[in-house]
Amino acid sequence: QVQLVESGGGLVQPGGSLRLSCATSGSIYSPNDMGWYRQAPGKERELVARITRSALTIYADSVKGRFTISRDNEKNTVYLAMSSLKPEDTAVYYCNTVPQNFRWGQGTQVTVSS
Repeated sequence: QVQLVESGGGLVQPGGSLRLSCATSGSIYSPNDMGWYRQAPGKERELVARITRSALTIYADSVKGRFTISRDNEKNTVYLAMSSLKPEDTAVYYCNTVPQNFRWGQGTQVTVSS
């Protein structure tokens, strides 16, 4: 069964760090650019980080310099290291291909609050 499984979210204070993981199958991972998306309450889902098959990375301006996306080709896993977190980073974070081609997983909640 094709699926995407996100993990690693939690509650963190402003300025803190988290590392998210996205496990997937090779049929999703290998041929595609992968990305991390997020959806905050009352807002549309947005793409915040993208990594190509050749490991080129692209970031939304709102996270540039604070978030780092990476991929482990042996594990078919994509990571998002987040630092200097801000309250406005609070959202449910999802991974998927770029463009999105597969059903969304359950996501992982990130809450930045003191």
